[in-house]
Amino acid sequence: MRGLAVASPLPPAAAAARRWTRASSSARETGSQCWKYDLSQDRSLGGSLRIGQSQGCLHKHHSTNLLRPAAAISVEQDEVNTYLPKGDMWSVHKFGGTCMGTPQRIQSVADIVLGDSSERKLVIVSAMSKVTDMMYNLVHKAQSRDDSYMIALEEIFEKHMAAAKDLLDGEDLARFLSQLHSDVSNLRAMLSAIYIAGHATESFSDFVVGHGELWSAQMLSYAIKKSGAPCSWMDTREVLVVKPSGSNQVDPDYLESEKRLQKWFSRQPAEIIVATGFIASTAENIPTTLKRDGSDFSAAIIGSLVRARQVTIWTDVDGVFSADPRKVSEAVILSTLSYQEAWEMSYFGANVLHPRTIIPVMKDNIPIVIRNMFNISAPGTMICRQPANDNGDLDACVKSFATIDNLALVNVEGTGMAGVPGTSSAIFSAVKDVGANVIMISQASSEHSICFAVPEKEVAAVSAALHVKFREALAAGRLSKVEVIKGCSILAAVGLRMASTPGVSAMLFDALAKANINVRAIAQGCSEYNITVVLKQEDCVRALRAAHSRFFLSTTTLAVGIIGPGLIGGTLLNQLKDQAAVLKENMNIDLRVIGITGSSTMLLSDTGIDLTQWKELLRKEAEPADLANFVRHMSDNHVFPNKVLVDCTADTSIASHYYDWLKKGIHVITPNKKANSGPLDRYLKLRTLQRASYTHYFYEATVGAGLPIISTLRGLLETGDKILRIEGIFSGTLSYIFNNFEGTRTFSDVVAEAKEAGYTEPDPRDDLSGTDVARKVIILARESGLRLELSDIPVKSLVPEALASCSSADEFMQKLPSFDQDWAKQRSEAEAAGEVLRYVGVVDAVNQKGQVELRRYKRDHPFAQLSGSDNIIAFTTSRYKEQPLIVRGPGAGAEVTAGGVFCDILRLASSLGAPS
Repeated sequence: MRGLAVASPLPPAAAAARRWTRASSSARETGSQCWKYDLSQDRSLGGSLRIGQSQGCLHKHHSTNLLRPAAAISVEQDEVNTYLPKGDMWSVHKFGGTCMGTPQRIQSVADIVLGDSSERKLVIVSAMSKVTDMMYNLVHKAQSRDDSYMIALEEIFEKHMAAAKDLLDGEDLARFLSQLHSDVSNLRAMLSAIYIAGHATESFSDFVVGHGELWSAQMLSYAIKKSGAPCSWMDTREVLVVKPSGSNQVDPDYLESEKRLQKWFSRQPAEIIVATGFIASTAENIPTTLKRDGSDFSAAIIGSLVRARQVTIWTDVDGVFSADPRKVSEAVILSTLSYQEAWEMSYFGANVLHPRTIIPVMKDNIPIVIRNMFNISAPGTMICRQPANDNGDLDACVKSFATIDNLALVNVEGTGMAGVPGTSSAIFSAVKDVGANVIMISQASSEHSICFAVPEKEVAAVSAALHVKFREALAAGRLSKVEVIKGCSILAAVGLRMASTPGVSAMLFDALAKANINVRAIAQGCSEYNITVVLKQEDCVRALRAAHSRFFLSTTTLAVGIIGPGLIGGTLLNQLKDQAAVLKENMNIDLRVIGITGSSTMLLSDTGIDLTQWKELLRKEAEPADLANFVRHMSDNHVFPNKVLVDCTADTSIASHYYDWLKKGIHVITPNKKANSGPLDRYLKLRTLQRASYTHYFYEATVGAGLPIISTLRGLLETGDKILRIEGIFSGTLSYIFNNFEGTRTFSDVVAEAKEAGYTEPDPRDDLSGTDVARKVIILARESGLRLELSDIPVKSLVPEALASCSSADEFMQKLPSFDQDWAKQRSEAEAAGEVLRYVGVVDAVNQKGQVELRRYKRDHPFAQLSGSDNIIAFTTSRYKEQPLIVRGPGAGAEVTAGGVFCDILRLASSLGAPS
């Protein structure tokens, strides 16, 4: 909006015309073009004021000073001597208040204008930054009888005098300051009259406010003249004629404006014209303004009048963004927009142009270019009839996203509405009567209900009006309810080619669903320039980023939080660092690690941690670890709609939080076995939540590190196969030990070697106890449909009972050799029978049980042919009954385990839309 709205009603045209009349012929003989405001026609202001164009046109009438503005509103013009050329030789530039904010910026504007190689240039300027608001405030203070209006006027005078002294010199400076002094003196008298009367008509207010544009236009014209270029300045109140159209808006009178422009140009046919924005006059020659975004509107109207080649709107941004950059940091500058797209975007609150601005240039097919005065190298955004389709991609069909907040949804519902003519008319008639603005309407084809969105501040009046209007229908049951849903926002996707491209809506709603966003209402016109959805206001920013991410960023952008940057977590971070660029380029997957937390410190980032130096950053810039704050950082991050927590620990307490994280819409990936092997009821609750939502929970690495054990099992079950038995060597540590426990080697030596090589836990008893294998067995059993607790699995521990109570790992290792003879005996007996010892886990699906024990296998058995730390799992099923399905490979080590977790991250990306 432009400044402060004055509380005076616009006078009727006839009455206003009687007040603004031409001065007497004696006054005109002085050479001035004078106008008189007849105060005798305004009961609140006795006497009259005259305004004129020449120096010295200051008269008295009824003992009241006549005020002359910087330029007059002229009706009588000389005969047309010079024809006004039209067409591509004209370029139109508009500079807003920010661009005209300081003397240095005004000089930069002059340089830009002089740098334009067009044959003729028309430059539209706003008042200096904040001046329009200051001028409105003057009127408000005066009619409120606030004496400080005199001080405020002096501040405005000082601001312009200082700017002129910095910008101009010599005769030009003297001429401008003389005009400024005269104008301020006249304004002082006019404001004094308003102060006495206690109110100002709208025409008075508009007349006062317009001086900001008059002064900035004069200063710029003098700055251009300094370079030697011929330049004139135009008071657009002499040219632009508008008529009120209601709702605080005006419509241009193109025919009359064109005639007046021709007459003006015949007197001053300069190659460069600096014109005032925002101000105009009515057909009765009453000063007025073009209301909201008036300067842009002025530029578009004048561009249309001269059939300009292009209208350039200079501002302080590089162009039109694909979304509000304050909400979407990844928003991009659009190179082109159609008129319709710009229109739709501005309606939904995007900072583009007011829809009115587009109308004048649209009818003459004149492009508008939005450019940044402070970054001239940026090409900006061109708004034209219909930009060429660059690549025909589905993504290119949606040009931008915009939102409107603080809305309420009103739902009118009832079986009595179906097929009854006039129901919608009655609803919206009641809404109109209370002056509410309907933002969006949606109705089901069954006609059972109709809902619409209005500003939340207006919904109480709307609801009351509807209850009154439909009192009888509600009492009779024909209408079941008039429901108000507060706290809503609108998200609109805008694009001209959505109408001819299948799948756009599907992509939008898929992105919202995968970001766990619930849509409350949908609207789309048959033109399909926009798709509008209503959702909770608290979800609005997340929805905006999810939709924008889907159409403008990589196909899948995933924010990752790593819990436990130890051996496995640290290895995963290094793998992500090495592969991130490849994934983004080849698969459109953008992985951003926005948090890393250990047990004592954590590192957070809103947009992504530099993984090339994550260790150093964690050491230097970390803060104390706090899991709740870490999760809050992930949950509250609205830059990326899709978020995943990767738990690389073996901590039971962390695993207990998975359910809450999934409920928050955060995906979970882990090699931690504690959640899936813990209490059965917690496991079932976790899996039920996962299946009921779009939030994913992946845990491939819990059983076979990097081996595809879980995915193989699921593939068998989902394709209708029946699991009979799963048997395998699930521990890479124990596989290594028994693969190397041969010949004359002692058992304690092999365990010591495995510990030294890093295959075992710091305390080897954690591996030898068999508990880890039991957890893997219970996970596979539950995946197969068996409802077993960990305590239901009998486990044969390899830790001698006498050593279970050792106080330390060192003590255990010192005493373990005393049991080597027992192990050597078991090995000898197996070898005598042509067998080997293997520690295995078994899921007996037929008998619904599982077990973990040391078994002997023939040397030709697949389990006997392992090497190193390989794991091997055999699936016996209805299809693979005679020859089990075997999965074999490395089952231990940080690289393969981290690789398994990485695969789950990519599986998640695929589920969220990344190409597979």
